[in-house]
Amino acid sequence: MDLPAEIYSVNSVRNIDRAAINDAGIGGYTLMTRAGQAAVDAALRKFPEAKRWQVICGSGNNGGDGYVVARIAAERGIAISVLAMTPPDSLSGDAATAYMDFAALGGAVAGYEGVLDAEADLLFDGLLGSGLERAVEGDFASVVNAMNAHPAAVIALDVPSGLHGDSGEVLGTAIRADLTVTFVGLKSGLFLDRGPELTGDLAFAGLDIPANCRSGETAIMRRIDDAIVSRALPRRKRNAHKGKFGHVLIVGGGVGMPGAVRLCGEAALRAGAGLVSVATHSSHSALIPSTRPELMCHGIDSAEDLAPLLDRATTIAIGPGLGTGDWAKALLDVVLQTDLPIVADADALNMLADREHHRDDWILTPHPGEAARLTGSTAAEVQADRRRTLAGIRGKYGGTVILKGSGTLISSKKEQPWLCSAGNPGMASPGIGDVLTGIVAALRAQKLSSELAAVVGVQVHARAGDTAARAGERGLIASDLIREIRPWVNP
Repeated sequence: MDLPAEIYSVNSVRNIDRAAINDAGIGGYTLMTRAGQAAVDAALRKFPEAKRWQVICGSGNNGGDGYVVARIAAERGIAISVLAMTPPDSLSGDAATAYMDFAALGGAVAGYEGVLDAEADLLFDGLLGSGLERAVEGDFASVVNAMNAHPAAVIALDVPSGLHGDSGEVLGTAIRADLTVTFVGLKSGLFLDRGPELTGDLAFAGLDIPANCRSGETAIMRRIDDAIVSRALPRRKRNAHKGKFGHVLIVGGGVGMPGAVRLCGEAALRAGAGLVSVATHSSHSALIPSTRPELMCHGIDSAEDLAPLLDRATTIAIGPGLGTGDWAKALLDVVLQTDLPIVADADALNMLADREHHRDDWILTPHPGEAARLTGSTAAEVQADRRRTLAGIRGKYGGTVILKGSGTLISSKKEQPWLCSAGNPGMASPGIGDVLTGIVAALRAQKLSSELAAVVGVQVHARAGDTAARAGERGLIASDLIREIRPWVNP
């Protein structure tokens, strides 16, 4: 199932669901049945060998979804068992109807007494759903921990129980799902903070709700897809030449740190920049072109040495390996005086945290630690509310902001930021951020707007990382990712 672009708050999804019932005349139990059917279909696709299923149901509509799953599975001849966290006769509304329909087939329900079916090869989480606002405790915490410890795969219905549907925070303890089937609309908590880690693979079922039921709700984020890359990077004309694709100047690489600018420069070349120059400390300026001769490397002993390079450049990337000493500060001061588009990363961001500087044409690329310094907070506070941090950095410094991490966010002139759902844990590796800086600078040099260069650059970077990780996430290095850039900038 393809994922839509729009990502909503839990409250907005609830309103869409309500509009489907009240305005479109779709019964609540009809929607619940469609959700259960979608979950069963996804389970059969993902785990076709699983023959013994167990569903654990709570007391609300999430539990009702679980009873529908159990009924449909029983109708298909799958060995199914159900554990209830609350007595079924205490259910109400659509959840009660779902239970009674399952019972009418002869389905039996047992209370949870601390033990799961040891022989089950697939578990369904129908415990708490997306509306949770307080910590998971008591028997619910016990069953969550038991499911996480069980050898069977786990499918979460709508949202892994214990995960906050908006923030992605874990409320006490949470299901670690292998697959989450989410309904009606994508919830932001699936993509923020711990969400990607706990969601596993994500499938979406819109439940055939008419589009007009969504018109009253505004998405809070927009997911980037590959179609955006294809539209932004059409095939080049036959009469193209390197002068048409910009000249990126990379400023960085203080004493003993040539690697970052080397990675950044090659990434910029692989992403299609016409020319790439590197302004780095003279102590190692001859080393870089010996390993990548396509890079024009210049030794810089003082800020005055930058002037002729700035005259020829069309876009600047500053920060990789720059350092924060006097040499680095002087180079940053000169760069900030230019009118050229700037992509700032790493030590450039660390030094900006001590300055009051606002620009509309630059792209800032902080990871959570750098974002914390820019906002005077902590990395934990950044991760707890990434959308707020993104808005705070943009409000203070201007331009386009890329807040890196799992579920990278990119600010937008519109209210809704962009979110990248591609990428993998293997990309938590030295130099990966330098590669992103090079890609984004190259796209900016090719005359993409700041926002589009950031959006497309992040997606290309993440997709190249996913391609590089096919041989395994552990041990992936930045050079592996660079080798995979070219196919993604030639869609």
